[in-house]
Amino acid sequence: MSDFISDIIKNELDYIIEKNQIRSVFQPIISLKDGRILGHEALSRITCKSIISNTEELFQLAGECNRLWDLELLCRVKSLEAAYIQLKPPYDKKLFVNVNPRVMHDIKFRDGFTKEYLTRYHIIPENIIFEITEREAIHDMESFQAAVKHYKQQHYKIAIDDAGAGYSGLNLISDIHPHYLKLDMKLIRNINKDSLKYVLVKSLIEFSKITNISLIAEGIETKDELKTLINLGVQYGQGYYIQRPDEVIKEIDSEIIEFILRMNEKKNNSLGIKLSGLSIKDITKATFTLHPSTKVEQVFDGFKENPDIYGMCVVLKDKVLGIITRENLILKVSGRYGFSLYQRKEISDIMDKEYLEVDYHTPVNTVSYLAMERENSKIYDMIVVTRDGNYYGTVTVKDLLQKATEIDIVNAKNLNPLSGLPGNLMIEQEIAQCITFKSKYSIFYIDIDNFKAYNDVYGIENGDKIIKILSNIILRYKRENNFVGHVGGDDFIMIVDDYNWDEISACIIRDFEKEAWMMYSKEDREKGYILSVNRHGLLEEFPLASLTISVVSNQKRNYTSGNELTEELAKLKKKGKQHKGSICYSEDSM
Repeated sequence: MSDFISDIIKNELDYIIEKNQIRSVFQPIISLKDGRILGHEALSRITCKSIISNTEELFQLAGECNRLWDLELLCRVKSLEAAYIQLKPPYDKKLFVNVNPRVMHDIKFRDGFTKEYLTRYHIIPENIIFEITEREAIHDMESFQAAVKHYKQQHYKIAIDDAGAGYSGLNLISDIHPHYLKLDMKLIRNINKDSLKYVLVKSLIEFSKITNISLIAEGIETKDELKTLINLGVQYGQGYYIQRPDEVIKEIDSEIIEFILRMNEKKNNSLGIKLSGLSIKDITKATFTLHPSTKVEQVFDGFKENPDIYGMCVVLKDKVLGIITRENLILKVSGRYGFSLYQRKEISDIMDKEYLEVDYHTPVNTVSYLAMERENSKIYDMIVVTRDGNYYGTVTVKDLLQKATEIDIVNAKNLNPLSGLPGNLMIEQEIAQCITFKSKYSIFYIDIDNFKAYNDVYGIENGDKIIKILSNIILRYKRENNFVGHVGGDDFIMIVDDYNWDEISACIIRDFEKEAWMMYSKEDREKGYILSVNRHGLLEEFPLASLTISVVSNQKRNYTSGNELTEELAKLKKKGKQHKGSICYSEDSM
């Protein structure tokens, strides 16, 4: 670049900063559980005509010209001003603010994010999330970690932006332990078609459950991407498909919210009841709360008057400050001088500030894991549940155990004991959802031919093995968001969300004939039949086991009831049974 061009660009940069040629636009970040708005990312845009094409180039240039701090300040002020104007104070959503790691530990940055500064815009620190991009190199990690710790202590939240785009992401995550992890849009693009991306995000979901770090999928641009992310269990999302960035903060389109709710309902009902499918909010109870100035003596009396209360939360303006359990309070005030020493003190002086807190959307199985990972002295402490950072209720370890037992009992009633797959009740519910939601589906009815003859000759135990072989083969071709049910005996149902039924059927038939036939003796395989008594009491030659697969879909016909659909399946099955050997029989075959 020539000195002349370089001077022009520097002048452009100076003009943009000095003349405040920056405006803020907002893009919502929403829950992929229910479509609620978590918050908005504030994005900066250049307002004047400039040879500097975009803000990414602008920040890069500001760094080179030693004007990064000035640009950061301008963008931050603009975003806070715009948020204040757009929403009626106080701003009760999360405001995601992009911050360059190189300025975060600067003393001027700290001074610029004091509580007094935010009070001007009616925004509390708990609602500010600093987005730190993974692409930016951090040269002084020790100073940076100290800065992050400082902001966390001031109740600000931290997000790592562009996760998956940089080279040191895992180290950055482990060094600062963020509250949010934003998945780079390149990782999200076509995730519904790319198995590698799918597996990568799936592994990150397991990581997020254990660490209690929420995932945000960036750059969602298609309905199929959104659907895949919902089925995977990503907690939050943003992107053009949900809503484009805009100066005006808007509500989320009702069709988007309805789709998210519909997909979650279908997902939760499709695989039976599991702890991983339940949120902790389903078993959370509202409990007594205490103001931090409440005297210890009053709390002690409260426990005496209410013997069923195990513990209480200390709450100020909907924010949990700590907990006090009956056991810990008794330990404090016991002894020769314990009560006289503590009775006039405020409960905030002796409350436990190190407690387990989870968001109300956290799966029950994740909460169980986190509860059991606590040190022995705290294993039976209550768990605090929050919603958007505010007090929601509490859960005890007893509640967790009761729910797990309840689910085991329900599943014992509704899951087939041989295959462990959902039984008729869940199959009926799944078919009803297909008809109600009218989304794309193909429903397979899979039945083993000549199974009774095999059972009579080789015995029930080997017959069960054949059924398990078929069950495993069907599951082999089941995708994440598909459904497999066991009607009973040797009959199965499979529901997929596309019309590619012929390819799936061919794979199932091929694998079954290869694996199930190995359950016959060498002699019977060579003959191609077995001898068994028929229903008339006569000896008959029965072919080796084969499959009849009947398929219906809504590609050409919309079914109005479950009875209508199952009657069609039965009709196709009867037609298919007339054919010798394995066959897939669909509406197109008639």
